[in-house]
Amino acid sequence: MRLPPRCAIALAGLTALLAFGCGAENDEAPGGCLEGESAYLDALRDAPGRVRLAGETPISGCLAENQGGGELAIVGAAMVKAATRLNGEARTDPGGPAPLRLGYLLGAADRGAERTGGIHADLIRRLEAAALYNPGVRPLPPAFERAYRRGFEAGFARG
Repeated sequence: MRLPPRCAIALAGLTALLAFGCGAENDEAPGGCLEGESAYLDALRDAPGRVRLAGETPISGCLAENQGGGELAIVGAAMVKAATRLNGEARTDPGGPAPLRLGYLLGAADRGAERTGGIHADLIRRLEAAALYNPGVRPLPPAFERAYRRGFEAGFARG
């Protein structure tokens, strides 16, 4: 049985729409990822333990595989602002919790970016620059480096 041209076009359009809708799952970050810098900073208080945005989303889950530019900009800006704030706190108090939280954020972001075909490479470079910014090019204190490394490893493993 042959479909009239209008029906065939409508059926093809519906099929394409359903296929696009099914694929969107891997293209979008969960809502907790879009709540800004404070959501990341609040979640990172639990580092190196179970860090979750909105109680359920690991930071790595915010970097989606075919993420749209607008969403990537929102997630990226929040992460970079959080890293910048943590860097300032870490430079003020290298023995405090900020270096560990900063490392966790970077480790979790690396974990998420690892599976997205390179679309988050620029974000990772920006995060690294924000995390390790060191005016005057003084050596980072050993306490900072140890805590940062511990956080990075935990974030990469569980974030």
